[in-house]
Amino acid sequence: MSIEINGKILLITGGTGSFGTAVLNRFLKTDHFKEIRIFSRDEKKQDDMRNLYKDSKIKYYIGDVRDYASVETATRGVDYIFHAAALKQVPSCEFFPMQAVKTNVEGTQNVIRAAGYNKVKKVICLSTDKAAYPINAMGISKAMMEKVAVAESRNLSDTTVCLTRYGNVMASRGSVIPLFLNQIQKGEEITITDPNMSRFFMSLEDAVDLVLFAFENGNAGDLFVNKAPAGTIGDLAKALVELSGKETPVRIIGTRHGEKLYETLCTREEMMKAEDMGDFYRVPADNRDLNYAKYFSEGEKDIAVIEDYHSHNANQQGVEGLKALISTLPLIRKEIFGEDVQQYPY
Repeated sequence: MSIEINGKILLITGGTGSFGTAVLNRFLKTDHFKEIRIFSRDEKKQDDMRNLYKDSKIKYYIGDVRDYASVETATRGVDYIFHAAALKQVPSCEFFPMQAVKTNVEGTQNVIRAAGYNKVKKVICLSTDKAAYPINAMGISKAMMEKVAVAESRNLSDTTVCLTRYGNVMASRGSVIPLFLNQIQKGEEITITDPNMSRFFMSLEDAVDLVLFAFENGNAGDLFVNKAPAGTIGDLAKALVELSGKETPVRIIGTRHGEKLYETLCTREEMMKAEDMGDFYRVPADNRDLNYAKYFSEGEKDIAVIEDYHSHNANQQGVEGLKALISTLPLIRKEIFGEDVQQYPY
C-alpha cells in the first residue's frame, strides 16, 4: 500500500456492521495499523465483536454520528477514517425520512468536521448507487451526503475527503439473498418484487477493495465506483434455487416503496468527466465556484451522447454467472454446500 499506515490509527464509523467486520478481517491479518477504533451506538454488537476478536488492537467507542461531541472525542489522534455509519434500509427511510437526514447527512458533516478539527489525514465516505438519480428517501439522503462531503472537502487543508459509491452487497443484512435462501430452506415461495428488476452485485471483499482503492488514490472530493457485475432479481432467484437443488415456486409481489427498476452507479453527467482506472471509475469533484454564469451560459454539448452506467447496461451475469458469484459467499458455502466457514455475524 502506497499510503503509510504502519503505526497509524484507523477509525471506522458504523464499525459493527458488515463492512466494518470485513475491514477488520482484512487488516487484523497484518501488522499495519497499530489501532483500529470501532465507533457505533450499539453496545450489544460491540460486545459481540469484542468477544469474537479478543484483540487489544481494536478499541471500542460508543457514540452516534448525530452527536458531534461523541464523534470529535473518538476522532482525536486518528489518522484515517472509513465512514460507514448510515441508515441503509429503503422502506424504513421512506417512512422516517428525517431520521435518514439526521444520520446520513448531518452525521456525515459531523464526522468530516471532527476530522478536520483533529487534522485526520483522510476520510473515505461510503455511499450507494441509490444516490444517483435518487427517487427514495434513503437515496436522496445519500445524495445529499455526497454533496456535503464534496462541499466540506473544499474548506479543509489538512484533511482529504473522498467518496465511494457501490451497489448491493451480496448477503448483507436486510438484502434479498438471505431472504430468498430462508424461504427456500423453509419450503416457502420466493417472493420477488419484479423479476426484471436489475441490480449491481458486490461481495463485502469487493466493497473493501473499492474503499482501499479510494484510500490510496483519492484526491479531495473524488468519487470512486467499481465496474460491478449486474443481473436481474429473477435470475438471482433461479440461481439460488438451482444451487439449493430444491424446487421452489416464485410469487411476484410487486415493487415496494421507493424501489427502482434498475440502479445507476454513474450518471451520464459524471461519466462525462470520469477517468477509467481499470476496475474502477474516478469522478473528480465539480470545482466550479459560485460564478452562476457558468451554470446558465456554458453547457456540455456532448452530454446527450453519453450513457449512464447502470445495472441494465452493465455486464449482465445471467443465471450461470450469478451462480458462480454467489457460490463464493460464506453464507452460501455454509448453508448450501455445508462448508465450515466463518460468516460475518453483523
